[in-house]
Amino acid sequence: MKLTTDQEKLIENFVDAQGLKIKTLRDDIIDHLCCVVESELRTDRSFQQVLDKAIAELAPKGLIEIQHKTIFLLTSKRILIMKKLMYFIGFLGAFALTAGTTFKLLNMPLGNELFTTGLLVVLWIFIPLLAIDRYKVAISKALTEKAKIILGLTAAIVTGMSVVFKLLHLQGAGFLLMLGAFIFAIGFLPFFFFRMYKKSVA
Repeated sequence: MKLTTDQEKLIENFVDAQGLKIKTLRDDIIDHLCCVVESELRTDRSFQQVLDKAIAELAPKGLIEIQHKTIFLLTSKRILIMKKLMYFIGFLGAFALTAGTTFKLLNMPLGNELFTTGLLVVLWIFIPLLAIDRYKVAISKALTEKAKIILGLTAAIVTGMSVVFKLLHLQGAGFLLMLGAFIFAIGFLPFFFFRMYKKSVA
């Protein structure tokens, strides 16, 4: 059931009254609550009952507790070290990928090796780590957000592996490319644009 403008405003006012200082966190919580309430709203339950249940499930100790956990994830020394390592791995993979592409275009030695190594590092190490990191700091646990992350990661890995199979002249490259494109177009994009739409009208 579609929420009315007044109902959406009530959710916004409730979240704003909690004293959250991180704007992106505030927007994500509002988006999450709107999605959950809209999907759970039925004629046998009032808007307030559904909202109270959604709030209790999201933050039984209060929304400010979520902000504390978010700040910890963003500033913890161990987390920061892991983030630096993740982005360094991503840099190495992208560098090898770029160098391999350049070497291949110039018909220089090691082009295939650099390209394949860079692609595998990006696909099998950096992208999964990045997806896990985004999932950890994402406050919205709605099904659409989970599906967007999982399907995006799957599409990237499958499509990238089709390139590796093609370079190594292995069978199944065409199938993997079609499968990756299908997951991306039919799975990832609908969830991606649905979340964008929800944020734009929130």
